[in-house]
Amino acid sequence: MAAQPAAPGTGRLLVVEDEPSIRILLESTLRLSGYEVSSSATGHAALAEVERFAPELVLMDVMLPDLDGFEVTRRLRTAGLRTPVLFLTARTEVGDRIAGLSAGGDDYVAKPFSIEEVLLRIEAILRRTRAAQPRDDTGILRYADLELDRDAHDVVRAGHHVDLSPTEFNLLAYLLANATRVLSRQQILDQVWRYDFAGDARIVETYVKYLRRKIDRFDPPLIHTVRGIGYSLRLPRDHPRAGER
Repeated sequence: MAAQPAAPGTGRLLVVEDEPSIRILLESTLRLSGYEVSSSATGHAALAEVERFAPELVLMDVMLPDLDGFEVTRRLRTAGLRTPVLFLTARTEVGDRIAGLSAGGDDYVAKPFSIEEVLLRIEAILRRTRAAQPRDDTGILRYADLELDRDAHDVVRAGHHVDLSPTEFNLLAYLLANATRVLSRQQILDQVWRYDFAGDARIVETYVKYLRRKIDRFDPPLIHTVRGIGYSLRLPRDHPRAGER
């Protein structure tokens, strides 16, 4: 059965934060909002708690006393865990944002943050990771030698399995569901992230870059930039099968 969209205030959340006042604020607010919450103060404790508690989302501080949040996230991804990660950090430079997304994070909230913004981001991430995508009867999308199975959360390109984060998976599913069409950055923001990024399309560009590294390491390339508009998943125009859907 397909997963249903997350209702606000439902789900298990893990808060990873070494500053007691911030950790207590997040724990109490999230519980009052209806979430089941656990917490950890160090990176090693967080790795153990993810295994024990099986959260649906991790709120991850970057500056931890042992492993930093980026390293914790990398270890989760290396272990094959796709649990979404929302970084909470005072490190707001573009390079830090890219480092967080490269480590496998799904979103980024700068400190000091408003609790309302954190709640909004949590709800948006849970919606997009649980939401039932438009689907065919089998739950499988195919184009050229690329296949995505929504039920199994599995992607195969040229006979090779491709490991994707939840956001990468949802982005690819949207591109595949609209194969050969040109999708604007705003359309992708609306459908994949499902909330307002105040016109900042850099997160789309960053995730397309990561997706290309994984999907287009095989020939021919399938993810194309349409200058001034957005992106399209299609065969190159000079490919013999370029007209196929």
